[in-house]
Amino acid sequence: MKLPEEDLELFYKLHPALLFYVNQQLKIICKVSTVDEFMRLSLKEKVKIRNALYDHIELIDSFLKENPFSFSPDELTLVHSWKDFVRGTFYIFKYLKKYAVFLDTGTPPKACGVLALTDTFDEILGSHLPIMVEAVLLPFKGQIIYDGMMSPYSIAFGAGIRRDLNDAYQEAKSRFGIITSLPFSTEQKQSDADRLRFYLKSERNREIYREEIVELVNSDPSLLMLYHQEMGKINARSYGKHLRGIGFTDVWFAILEGTIIAGGKTKDELERILQEILPIGKESFVYIFHLRG
Repeated sequence: MKLPEEDLELFYKLHPALLFYVNQQLKIICKVSTVDEFMRLSLKEKVKIRNALYDHIELIDSFLKENPFSFSPDELTLVHSWKDFVRGTFYIFKYLKKYAVFLDTGTPPKACGVLALTDTFDEILGSHLPIMVEAVLLPFKGQIIYDGMMSPYSIAFGAGIRRDLNDAYQEAKSRFGIITSLPFSTEQKQSDADRLRFYLKSERNREIYREEIVELVNSDPSLLMLYHQEMGKINARSYGKHLRGIGFTDVWFAILEGTIIAGGKTKDELERILQEILPIGKESFVYIFHLRG
């Protein structure tokens, strides 16, 4: 969940130098004449300079042009990539093995996989999630890091907000997956089929995304078939429990639009029945399941 040591050293070579340069240009904190002196500033003072950088992002261009620290071309390229920063309010929603998930609950919501620096996020913030923070996310060699300055809010979240955040997280994963590099474009979205599967995943989702479901299935005939197959799976679980309860075992059933329309001892027998009874055009909408013993 942390940036590798070699990359960590590189970050702390480049990032403080950039902020020191910003302070020299904007004269935010006086009497700072070296990067070492900058590093000894309080977090509050560093954040003030950091915020000034992202309010004047053109300073990165002048830093690259002047190259006051004689950085190599590769190092300058890395600094240039920080123009694709993301600054805002995030919910740290999950700690995963590879990264922490930073959830942005905008429209649509997005979830980013973010690496920590010297200390892991749970070491800094504790294990009780979610946590709302102000942070800046930066690209770094094809990954996402934060800039080492993070302001958490001391807020406890009730069950309703936690549920809403989980809904946002599930939607973000459905639309875009977990974003692991910057810049990010909303064109990098999940397929319509994956989105539809997510919308149909639970009764709550089906209620929340009712309009989106209708829009998707009306826009693409193949998604209408997927809709019936996914709903067939859902209905089969409910029917299966009831049918076992009344004594059925090792039988094949067919569901169409939420209703069992046929059954047979074997799949071949069931398919012969369906050929005789199905209305024209409904063949691809039937979901067949095996009620095992």
